[in-house]
Amino acid sequence: MKYNQTTLNKLEDVLGESDYTVRYERGTFQSGWCVLELKKIVVLNKFLNVEGRINTLLELIPQLDINYDKLTLETQKLYDQVMANNLALV
Repeated sequence: MKYNQTTLNKLEDVLGESDYTVRYERGTFQSGWCVLELKKIVVLNKFLNVEGRINTLLELIPQLDINYDKLTLETQKLYDQVMANNLALV
């Protein structure tokens, strides 16, 4: 997987198609995700570079409740790749 803006956008699409909102906030916090007022929001540190953002999303996506049926075919393929990579790391 390439570490570029296109890959980041595709990973954000996986979340967006599953009703998650991706927000970039500044501060001294660890990247992570949360549910705020019944909305699914993923909060990433604004100061992370593209590679850091991608790595964070690659760690978070397997932990999230992704509705596979809502994903487009292209996004399903990316999601399957992310999950396969996650299983290889375990």
